[in-house]
Amino acid sequence: MAILLTSQMATFAQQKETVGMSPWGSDDQIGALNLMSDVSRGKVLSQIISSKVYDLSVTYFVGMPSFDALGDPGYQYWLTHTPHGTVVDNPNGLGETMNHKVSYTGDAISMYTHMGTHIDALNHFGLDGKIWNGFTPEEHLGDKGWKKAGAETIPPIISRGVLIDVKASKGRLPKNYRITAHDLKDALRRQRTRLEPGDIVIIRTGQAQFYQDADHYLDNYPGISLDAVKWLVEDKGIMLLGSDNLSFEAFPPEKEDNWVPVHTYLLAERGVMFIEQMYLEELAQDMVYEFAFIAASLKLKGASGSPLRPLAIPINTK
Repeated sequence: MAILLTSQMATFAQQKETVGMSPWGSDDQIGALNLMSDVSRGKVLSQIISSKVYDLSVTYFVGMPSFDALGDPGYQYWLTHTPHGTVVDNPNGLGETMNHKVSYTGDAISMYTHMGTHIDALNHFGLDGKIWNGFTPEEHLGDKGWKKAGAETIPPIISRGVLIDVKASKGRLPKNYRITAHDLKDALRRQRTRLEPGDIVIIRTGQAQFYQDADHYLDNYPGISLDAVKWLVEDKGIMLLGSDNLSFEAFPPEKEDNWVPVHTYLLAERGVMFIEQMYLEELAQDMVYEFAFIAASLKLKGASGSPLRPLAIPINTK
């Protein structure tokens, strides 16, 4: 099984920056998530040994950290109905007595889809006018979003998850630090944890502890390097990645001709999605390194990303 999965991942290795063509067919829109199966899901669910559930998502609030440097909207919340306002306005036409008895609160939000804990869909970044599997905007992008590889195509995710606690291994990371493959290997040795093909790997930088302070959270945060993700994907056959920082990779970019080389390598070249802005502090505190990872995103048709509520439940590691 392990050899087969690693072989599948290797079939679309790229020697240069160019969009990858899927080994799962010309209409494939989920890339490496095809490595999930009923068998793999059943295996990890059968290994659950605890009723404790770790919530790996952050809270959404007005003023939360947001990648708005390019003009994308922040998170906004407003009330559309309040108990007293309903009495005054009588929008339901049922009168003061009814609206005093039955209080009514309603609200609405607006936000960029890449805020808070979210997953990047494969249409989020492309190369040379194409996204994963060769889909083009000329053929597949309409006024209401992408017709291919949108967030609605992302299936419920259930797999073995592994936390790589780089923060615990290296201590506080310097600003803009790029986590290397060597850093990941050192942390795994320290944890006595092994990776398996098809795993979901979650990397802790420690940045989530500053999430309530947007200025600190956004300030020159550490991220993962290109050589580290290549090692995870090409050598270890990882299916999905995640981290606790704003945008997974560190800035400024490590390549002069690509401002987001990790994003394009994973999404456009390799068909590997990833999760950003996770909360990993409780998982790290309890030194839970292997777990059943369970998550589902909103089915936002055509969107380039979606909020995600990932959960971790400890499994038998023997």
